[in-house]
Amino acid sequence: MDKHARIYVAGHRGMVGSALVRELNAHGYRDLVTRTHSELDLTDQHEVNSFFHDARIDVVLLAAARVGGIMANATQPARFLYENLAIETNVIHAAYRASVARLVFFGSSCIYPKLCPQPIREEYLLSSALEPTNDAYAIAKIAGLKMCNAYNSEYGTHYVSLMPTNLYGPNDNYDPRGSHVLPALIRKAHEAKIARAPTLTVWGTGAPRREFLHVDDLAAATRFLLEHDVGEGVYNVGVGEDLSIRELAECVARIVDYRGELVFDATKPDGTPQKLLDVSRLASMGWRASIDLEDGIAKTYEDFCAHHCALEAASNG
Repeated sequence: MDKHARIYVAGHRGMVGSALVRELNAHGYRDLVTRTHSELDLTDQHEVNSFFHDARIDVVLLAAARVGGIMANATQPARFLYENLAIETNVIHAAYRASVARLVFFGSSCIYPKLCPQPIREEYLLSSALEPTNDAYAIAKIAGLKMCNAYNSEYGTHYVSLMPTNLYGPNDNYDPRGSHVLPALIRKAHEAKIARAPTLTVWGTGAPRREFLHVDDLAAATRFLLEHDVGEGVYNVGVGEDLSIRELAECVARIVDYRGELVFDATKPDGTPQKLLDVSRLASMGWRASIDLEDGIAKTYEDFCAHHCALEAASNG
């Protein structure tokens, strides 16, 4: 990919988008185009069409999305389905109309069936039923993936879809009402430590197994595919290893230095029993994740303390 390419990073303020901006800036890409939601509403077709008509974009990195954890997905399925479908259809079609040849669409490992063979290969998509607690989000992401494939087939575009496993890292969402499991655990463990709470309650039994990828590794994988001129297909992005939620909670407690007891609330939903991605497709091309989980969580906790805790202290002061 030409270092002078004009690259639009959709969703640059989010965890994935901000990681993409860091990665590209660090490797000499300077013509990055960003827009805040107030400047460009990606659910508004007219605004999106006007933007692409005027902006002369060469590459689109479609990281904008409505995202959240089990609670948010279960209580707002209409919002998750509508907003994600609107963003995807507007951006992908407007990019095609503006002759943008290259686009990277970011999905999620939750697109795969609930009871999928492990590790999960890309071809297992739509082989059986989805996990009900997040099927609205999954269906929207599957639609975006299929849209990219369809535009490649019909219009000769080069639109690639990346399916990352559970992400974490700087600029994550720590809102207890809408965050994913790892940032939720970081916040809960930190608050329990500050409060000297004797116990910390974790949703579910602790038995489900999950895989976690630092968002900077996802950004590195994206640059790798762009620089190797990969122009089509679906690629899992992960580390190829998982651990139980219990083991994750113990790891977070150790890093945060919370010394109380972990209590698992089995009345809360576990979600999918296991989600471990088969990452051999990217590995065969020469890319593997490089950030160790404990190191990544430790750095993420430092970022949490530096930003979230500082904001909290300012608001309380």
